[in-house]
Amino acid sequence: MNKFGLFGKFIAKDGDRDKLVAILLEAAASMQSLEECEIYHVSISEDEPNAIFVYEVWSDQTAHQESLSLESTKKLITHAKTMITGMERISTLIPIGGKVS
Repeated sequence: MNKFGLFGKFIAKDGDRDKLVAILLEAAASMQSLEECEIYHVSISEDEPNAIFVYEVWSDQTAHQESLSLESTKKLITHAKTMITGMERISTLIPIGGKVS
């Protein structure tokens, strides 16, 4: 079965980017205990002050879907929704390999 990757973009309301980053980093920390989550990386853009990018790699697509049903994830999503003005799935990926720290 192929690994599953996502590259997504969130647009935060003016003034809420750092709060949304904190929520996404909290989500990343909660993924530490999930063996199926190999990467959950949060980045900001120098060119887009309200943009936040998230790169995820999972053991498979099912593992990703199941993570969305976790109570901790649902709570973070509910809190984050108030700060988000837009979301875009830039790409769904099939990770092949490389360096992971």
